[in-house]
Amino acid sequence: MSVQMNEQLESIYQEIVKRNPGEQEFHQAVHEVLDSLGPVLVKYPEFGKRKVIQRLAEPERQIIFRVPWTDDKGEVHINRGFRVEFNSCLGPYKGGLRFHPSVYLGIIKFLGFEQIFKNALTGLPIGGAKGGSDFDPKGKSDNEIMNFCQSFMTELYRHLGEYTDVPAGDIGVGGREIGFLFGQYKRITNRYESGVLTGKGLDYGGSLVRKEATGYGAAFFVQEMLRVRKQSYEGKTCVVSGAGNVAIYTIEKITELGGKVVACSDSNGYIHHEKGIDLELVRQLKEVERRRIKDYVEYHKDAKYIEGGNIWDVPCQVAMPCATQNELTGKDAEKLVKHGLIAVGEGANMPTTPEGVRVFQNANIAYGPGKATNAGGVATSALEMQQNASRDSWSFEYTEKRLAKIMSNIHEICYETAEEFGTPGNYVNGANIASFIKVAKAMLAMGLI
Repeated sequence: MSVQMNEQLESIYQEIVKRNPGEQEFHQAVHEVLDSLGPVLVKYPEFGKRKVIQRLAEPERQIIFRVPWTDDKGEVHINRGFRVEFNSCLGPYKGGLRFHPSVYLGIIKFLGFEQIFKNALTGLPIGGAKGGSDFDPKGKSDNEIMNFCQSFMTELYRHLGEYTDVPAGDIGVGGREIGFLFGQYKRITNRYESGVLTGKGLDYGGSLVRKEATGYGAAFFVQEMLRVRKQSYEGKTCVVSGAGNVAIYTIEKITELGGKVVACSDSNGYIHHEKGIDLELVRQLKEVERRRIKDYVEYHKDAKYIEGGNIWDVPCQVAMPCATQNELTGKDAEKLVKHGLIAVGEGANMPTTPEGVRVFQNANIAYGPGKATNAGGVATSALEMQQNASRDSWSFEYTEKRLAKIMSNIHEICYETAEEFGTPGNYVNGANIASFIKVAKAMLAMGLI
């Protein structure tokens, strides 16, 4: 990137920061994309002249609303709901809902901005959006969660539609929450519009593999990164942060592909089990009994639980951060490289800090950024939309095969684009450039929108 282009992009970035004060995660996501785009503006000067970047960084619509609900004791609570509909040039808005106390506008905008490019990489006709609330589902009864979800959807429903905006789940929003949300949407609209939400139960329009898709897709993407380096998972020691949906199915697929996962975590600490994580036990503790990961050691005395510990202290060859944003720092990255790391695949959104990314790239680690690596979830959501539109239901094997092909295509696009723009092996540049060009061309084709 030339000095002039650096200055041009820096000026654009500072303008965006000024327009969106205090939204640090959003600033970080924008900076990460802009850092790749110097060569693109040289090749496509019309993108700069038509201010495509500035338009992309301004959501088409931002919705913030009050969510009042009552708990089982009759006490009234008020949360804040969000839906940021970022860009619909490639298709209806698509992106998950996150229920977590950390949620504020900056988090939703960071996630929505990332979603634009992630969705573009899938090759499927979906735009980018994200939503959620600062509501915390932990410790709440099913009835309390239903009360909240019904109140949330009572406001949000007017902005949704299978050709307008199609939410899915994210942190804190699983099958239970999607069911309550869909039920309220159907109740209010008097329409059985199954394509308006994805991640639904299999009994009422959900897709096989949707639950597994993000984790499976991340494992598939890393498999492709290893393949071009003439390596595989076989015999590799792996660490997967988190113990939720993405982490569980990342562990499952890595194990199927020959790797050995020795550690996973939750917000309180991590488990290290050198013999390999007992996936069925983790699934029982987290998905069925909703217990903490520390209870794992009650069943496996040879495993270690480190309260408040840092999972990236565990030596591994493949690291899969699948918990939350900015969980893997520059110091963590340096430790991992020192311990023999060869590949990183981001199951979460932006889980590695900019310093960590630089460490991995400088060490020539195969590093898959979240917008590429974890695109399997939204890709399978789009496949669910296809099944809903045709009133069809596909087999697990067929859907998984479609997912594997999509992830292979994403890897190929990122790999080839990185080479084309002079940074071979740099999946960050490949993902950012390929997806940006696709969205930018669509925006220009539609005029000034």
